[in-house]
Amino acid sequence: MKAAIFNGPEKISVGSWESPFCAEDEILMKVNYCAICGTDVRTFFHGHKKVIPPAIIGHEITGEIVEIGKNVNTNLKKGDRITPVTSIGCGHCRACEKGLYNLCPETKAIGYYYSGGFAEFMIIPAPAIRQNAWVTLPENVSLLEGALIEPLSCAINAQNYLNIQSGDTVVIYGGGPIGFMHAVLARASGAEKVIMVDPAFDRLKKFANQFEDIILIDPNTENTVARIKDITKNYGAEVIITACPAKQAQVEAFSIAAPCSRISFFGGLPKDDSMITIDSNLIHYQEISVFGAFASNRKDYQKAVDLISSRKIDPSKFITEVIPLEDIEKGIRLVKNGSVLKVVVKIQE
Repeated sequence: MKAAIFNGPEKISVGSWESPFCAEDEILMKVNYCAICGTDVRTFFHGHKKVIPPAIIGHEITGEIVEIGKNVNTNLKKGDRITPVTSIGCGHCRACEKGLYNLCPETKAIGYYYSGGFAEFMIIPAPAIRQNAWVTLPENVSLLEGALIEPLSCAINAQNYLNIQSGDTVVIYGGGPIGFMHAVLARASGAEKVIMVDPAFDRLKKFANQFEDIILIDPNTENTVARIKDITKNYGAEVIITACPAKQAQVEAFSIAAPCSRISFFGGLPKDDSMITIDSNLIHYQEISVFGAFASNRKDYQKAVDLISSRKIDPSKFITEVIPLEDIEKGIRLVKNGSVLKVVVKIQE
């Protein structure tokens, strides 16, 4: 089969790869589309501890079932269109017993431990099948649109903790696709004001034009804290989401937090520079809640499907480019330089 083969930092090539064999306890799927994630970009440029070259990465996947192992007990049938869930837990630890497969200490994710979606075919492994780690696409959701289910599910997982309500002011640091997904989800939950902050302000303005009623702040020319205090009449924001790998955003979040506010550290920091200093009395006296968010689980995927199917989320606003597999390196570099919002790789019809 044809695949994009990752051979180490800044080394990816499209060529021939052995087609996967479907074992009796596995499912084989044809990959139609796989979107490029920020993690794919970081893996391309810097490698990843869980990706051992040569490897096939990619985890924002949609495709069709082509073979089901004879020992697989499932309602799926050949031809069904699905999006596989990325996180696959061990199945027996306390986290897995609670359904928190994304937080399993032995998580083996598709596109990392298991071969991913930048290839014509891929295997859904037995542990994923035991966890029902996929969602089926309804008829009114195309395979192309389905490539947004995984990233949208991650934003949903984060907002599950935040209890966004009617009248809330939500501040989002980061104007990438995840930042805009957070903005749309916040609006759908009733947020009165959505504010986005990004030093790449020209890019932020460019893509914000596709979305309604978002207040934009350029931290290069404005005092972010003062502007948000002015917008909120000195009260602060009820919800702050740091959808970027920036220390400043995490620290600054506490300076704009309203009483009883909720802060989501959505974007992780570099592993060798992940310490920040905060005044814990702000958390104590203002009753601020701070949440982490990492990946997602099947229930979040299903909610993403429902939002797209009901057209409460319009996928076309997020997809900037659809490219062939042969152009995958070009797509990765487009995402890196910020000239696009979301790039989807078309693997095959």
